[in-house]
Amino acid sequence: MRKDFGAQTWLYPMPVLIVGTYDENGVPNAMNAGWGGIYDVNQVVISLADDHKTTQNIKKTGAFTVSFATASTVVPCDYVGIVSANEVPDKFERAGFHAVKSEHVNAPIIKELPLTVECKLIKFNEDGICIGEVVNVSAEESILDTNGKIDVQKLDPILLDCVTYAYRRFGEKVGRAFSDGKKLR
Repeated sequence: MRKDFGAQTWLYPMPVLIVGTYDENGVPNAMNAGWGGIYDVNQVVISLADDHKTTQNIKKTGAFTVSFATASTVVPCDYVGIVSANEVPDKFERAGFHAVKSEHVNAPIIKELPLTVECKLIKFNEDGICIGEVVNVSAEESILDTNGKIDVQKLDPILLDCVTYAYRRFGEKVGRAFSDGKKLR
């Protein structure tokens, strides 16, 4: 038996993405974006309302970063999602974040977040959909495995549970993508 919930925006899992930008004066900003992901090969998509400081910054600079919130950064990552830089201009500092300018785009890398996707703006659709070209991905060595690849357990990213509005930890490995299904051939 199934229970209907009607039209809901419940997709699992939802990564907790922190969008980093600079304003026209080089002041860093960060925003927790609940709706975003992969758009196409080497492209990301984020849904951003036009009144966000982040949106205005991206339109002015043509660049942004997307970092992954982690279990150890829940509080500052949630904070930058509930406070607007339009009202609290120093929210980046209040969150305890420190910016390092990306070498690839005009946007900040947040030192406290170990995995960052650096993007150049492709376009903003009229409905608030921001599409960016991935020009680089940078990771702290502390989250790499012995082969130099990102170790998701070391990264310890959090996910948004859209039903209960809880942040959850990433789970255990249960299979191999594009491989396990071959057993049914």
